[in-house]
Amino acid sequence: MLKIGLIEDIEPIRTLQEKFLNAQPEFEVVLSSGSMEDFIQKLDNLPKPPVIIISDIGLPGMSGIEGVQLIKRKYPEIEVIIVSIYSDTDNIYKALCSGAVGYLMKNTPMNELKEAIFTVQEGGSPMTPSIARKVIQHFSPVQRDEKNNLSAKELQVVQCIVEGLSYKLCADRLSISINTVRHHIRNIYTKLSINSKSELINRSLSGRMKGM
Repeated sequence: MLKIGLIEDIEPIRTLQEKFLNAQPEFEVVLSSGSMEDFIQKLDNLPKPPVIIISDIGLPGMSGIEGVQLIKRKYPEIEVIIVSIYSDTDNIYKALCSGAVGYLMKNTPMNELKEAIFTVQEGGSPMTPSIARKVIQHFSPVQRDEKNNLSAKELQVVQCIVEGLSYKLCADRLSISINTVRHHIRNIYTKLSINSKSELINRSLSGRMKGM
């Protein structure tokens, strides 16, 4: 059973999330709180921390973005999905830079939240389509640099990553093997001088992607 943590200051929303997730045989909400400070204090006292945390951004006191940074610093193995009303690029960028692995809008249906958790477990980065579009729009060329120029297929792989698809789903979409996806990922990382999926997404959000 996958252990889940919830951070949401609007009690009816937090209650709805908790009831829904606890009703799923795959999940158990082990910690739920209305503020980041309270959550972090209680997190330190848990014998087994949650595997995935679902957190709001606009919280009383410490923001979700600040809290994610603290949580990831102390518990790097915990994955965090942001669920927020904010859809501006600044908040998306800061949330992903802080260590969040996914970003959903607060009106996301509960069944899609469940799928997002599974996507994280499979190595993906779930995003609401409108959020993914904002990320993709940042893949715009400022200047051409042949050294960093990505091929058409590499760009398709990048889009899969930004949309939060796992390597398997990316392979299925592009009708290639998982090993080929991994090969393209290695080439992309080499061309862009990066080392991780989060760096790739962060670079796209900051508008520093070249060759697209």
